[in-house]
Amino acid sequence: MEIDLFYELAVPAHLGRSEAQVYHETLDELSLADALGFHGAWLVEHHFMREYSHSSSPETFLAAASQRTQSLRLGHAVVVLPYNHAIRVAERVAALDILSHGRLELGIGRGFSPKEYQLFGSQMADSRQHMREGLRILRQAGGGPFSHQGQIYDFTDLDILPKPLQRPHPPLWTAAVSPTTFQWAAQEGIGVLSGPFKPWFLIKQDLRAYKKRWRQHHGDGPGQAGQNRRFAMTVGCLCLEDAAEARRWAEGFTWYYQRLLDQTRHVLAQLRESYEYYHRLGFLEPLLRRGLNLRLLETMGMIVVGDPETCRKHLNRYAHAGVDQLILAVGAGMVPSAITQRSLRLLADEVLPTLRGPHTP
Repeated sequence: MEIDLFYELAVPAHLGRSEAQVYHETLDELSLADALGFHGAWLVEHHFMREYSHSSSPETFLAAASQRTQSLRLGHAVVVLPYNHAIRVAERVAALDILSHGRLELGIGRGFSPKEYQLFGSQMADSRQHMREGLRILRQAGGGPFSHQGQIYDFTDLDILPKPLQRPHPPLWTAAVSPTTFQWAAQEGIGVLSGPFKPWFLIKQDLRAYKKRWRQHHGDGPGQAGQNRRFAMTVGCLCLEDAAEARRWAEGFTWYYQRLLDQTRHVLAQLRESYEYYHRLGFLEPLLRRGLNLRLLETMGMIVVGDPETCRKHLNRYAHAGVDQLILAVGAGMVPSAITQRSLRLLADEVLPTLRGPHTP
């Protein structure tokens, strides 16, 4: 299981960090993570989400990160295709892949914010068509001139420049929330990015469904060129030498996840039909109706907090279940950068070797 990092570039007012401070400290953290041997780091695309996420230009940030790191994979999680022109996306993807010497990972998604859709002039009803056509364009952009005729895009003999270093293109992923998206991703041969606002008991279902659908369409082999058979999951994490200190700092996770829930409440509510069995048992109601707290987030499998032994134990369960890539929101932007860096060092020294090696009970 590979271990990556996850960033929203949160700027909560109560912590007193400026936007500039968050940006530059995050670059410092990525440089450290690169030196410590983490596999990759992912940055989101969000707009107009004051405090919760100031990451509205992730491609610019990733370009800067590409010059501060040597081996760290750089993930865009995700380009929202309904309000990013697919040809412009293909151009930026290739430029980032060149600047990073072939280290880019590309996630695509439909987005979930009605405000973003309205201001960027797109319709939610067209989002799936944007995904289908955008994916086809991204898959062909690394070759020679090609044509495309669809409902969204229509062009002939277009040669998109520059070309990515990774061929036929950087690894492709999609953000996945609904069960149908996990199945679509498996059918299309692309990886999935799950979480961070779904509890583990739901993601376990999605994991099984994704791998089953992949076998149905592609068999048990590694897949063809350009396919990406990987299931990634995002988890909040803070690991410190003293478990009590870790829990004190991690109380800030409650603010982060509450803001995340406020942004995505309507998305979770729409999952009632897909996960009706669990609604009947009342498992989703704590997320939809009650206030969040650290213990509830741990019970839901959405965060892992504690000393190295605790973190090894709880993170290993995801490896045992078949998660291919764990994306850790270390500190989730809710602690000073010095604390995040302490946690990164401890994770690298005492936790990552176990997760990357043979699974342990």
